[in-house]
Amino acid sequence: MSPDTSTLEAPSMQVQRLTPEERVAAIAPLISGSSERIEKERRLTPEVRKALYENNLFRLLLPRAFGGDEVDPMTFFRTTMALAICDASTAWCVSQGNGCSMTAAYVEPAVARTIWADNPEGVLAWGPGRADVTEADGGYKITGRWAFASGSRHATWLGGMTPMPGFVSDRSETRTMLFPAGSVVMEDVWDTIGLRGTGTDAYTVKDLFVPIEFSTRRDNSKDRRELGPLYLLTSSALYSIGFSGVSMGIARAMLNEFNELATSKMPLRMRTTLGANTAFQAEYATAEARLGSARAFVLSEVSEIWDEILRTGEVTIAARMRIRLATTYGIHEAKHAADIAYDLSGATAVYRSNGIERRFRDIHTVTQQIQGRKDHLQTVGGFMLGQEANLASL
Repeated sequence: MSPDTSTLEAPSMQVQRLTPEERVAAIAPLISGSSERIEKERRLTPEVRKALYENNLFRLLLPRAFGGDEVDPMTFFRTTMALAICDASTAWCVSQGNGCSMTAAYVEPAVARTIWADNPEGVLAWGPGRADVTEADGGYKITGRWAFASGSRHATWLGGMTPMPGFVSDRSETRTMLFPAGSVVMEDVWDTIGLRGTGTDAYTVKDLFVPIEFSTRRDNSKDRRELGPLYLLTSSALYSIGFSGVSMGIARAMLNEFNELATSKMPLRMRTTLGANTAFQAEYATAEARLGSARAFVLSEVSEIWDEILRTGEVTIAARMRIRLATTYGIHEAKHAADIAYDLSGATAVYRSNGIERRFRDIHTVTQQIQGRKDHLQTVGGFMLGQEANLASL
């Protein structure tokens, strides 16, 4: 049965006529101009959040039934990349909020309406952690702590993965509890070198009652209610696609800045600009090739897999491995390209007065997050060589 959307506040007709990338382009000056304040305050500014809400950018992966765009994964990748060219923290929060919004495909329609459809600014965020849970009449009581919750400072709802009693080692019986952001105690722990504006803080709850309908087995096909092909993919797969787009957007911005710098900077004791130096020309071309190749690899793999999903209605383990390989490789190729831009920029790159320094810190923070782990390559390589598939990160 289709959910009742009679009270849903739809995006404006102007927004609906624009692609997500066109919406990003329209607000790009605002996001880029807010990047220093976002970093300083370690939060997305109210003005940036308002623009993101108005352009439905937290709802790219949300089912259409609840006011989402339900875009294909290639569009999601290109949109997060476009946002990251403007500001990495903004792009990271958007990617995280979208990945969490896929939960709407697994909960009762009334729950999805409460979290998203009834509130145009509704955003769900979560992070890993531990909790104790006991059954209660009509739901559960939980006490726990979770961290690394990007976007938690502007989220209206938070979640926490919780192993159920008697199934501590069984991932299939781990439920994600959903609760209003106002019911938690926040901890200010996100004081990092990069992605400082994401508000990736921690939170705790004590003896909190969660109605059973506000819990779900995330990415469990038996609980999936939405039939659209997008929801055959796991949220982990979409996270990896989105965050690889973020890494490439950061690298793209750094190469753009170096390109501008190279036309004007004349290093000490040199008679030509950086751009006239043949050694720098070769290095710059190599960086462009690495970034462009990585972007093409991700889009090619994801596009082929998407076509396969549309044709067969299935997502194979091999396809999930291909997504993990392309996105992990893409994240690290983006870092390599960014490192070249940083090195070529010389002493200019160490000053906070330019974006190269901030973005250098941002991309080196991306690679330390779960999506950037190099051991994902071991997982994929083992599968390709006939070992038992490890599906935990897929």
